[in-house]
Amino acid sequence: MYTFQGDDILKFTVDKKVFEKLPDVFFGVVVGYGIDNTTKHPEISKMLEDEAKNLHKLLEGKNLKEYELIIPYREAFISLEINPNKYMSSIEAMAKRISKGNLLPSINSIVDLANAISLKYLLPMGAHDIDALEGDILVRFATENDIFIPLGSREIEKVDKDELVYADNKSVRTRRWIWRQSDRGKITEKSKNIFFPIDGFENSNKDSVIAATNLLYDLLQEHFKCKVKKCFLHKDSNEVEVR
Repeated sequence: MYTFQGDDILKFTVDKKVFEKLPDVFFGVVVGYGIDNTTKHPEISKMLEDEAKNLHKLLEGKNLKEYELIIPYREAFISLEINPNKYMSSIEAMAKRISKGNLLPSINSIVDLANAISLKYLLPMGAHDIDALEGDILVRFATENDIFIPLGSREIEKVDKDELVYADNKSVRTRRWIWRQSDRGKITEKSKNIFFPIDGFENSNKDSVIAATNLLYDLLQEHFKCKVKKCFLHKDSNEVEVR
């Protein structure tokens, strides 16, 4: 595994209280170390375009809110007291955009790869710059002291108490679980060490989470020649070292 000279161990933990609300939540985790994200990869751009076209065909004539691969996330949001009509999960928002015939913009090769795999398996996938994290990263319920800076903004938002979030020791990284990611830790061409969580459920799409995790692991090695780690978190194994 790639080593960080002089740095402390960094962990990804899913708080055990999360499993009280979502007993079958299941996470695929991939970490890439020493990535060169400065170069465009035409094959990744094509993969993103192809997966968007495939999903557009798949969703044609379907009610997205009632689509079998989206329902588990809507039901989970309701369990978390998040209105899925007002705050769509990231994957439902992406799918809605694709269903209307709109392609996703190319951001950079790593973001494009994550988006392509998300569309292929219809799974939410985050991407966080490890070097921008301040302490461990956790999935936990927010406190009244938590703050959030939305992607593309510098304005600080207060976070609702008991809202499910991705957070490090200083701030919230993703609000309402898998709704909106923070500007802090976003992936740029300068990002070298990247943490990818893939969120799903043991009782509905576990096989897809495993397949997406394995594919991301393989494609990071193939296209970026980087060191890669993968694992899975669930109610019986809720923590892993990512650095």
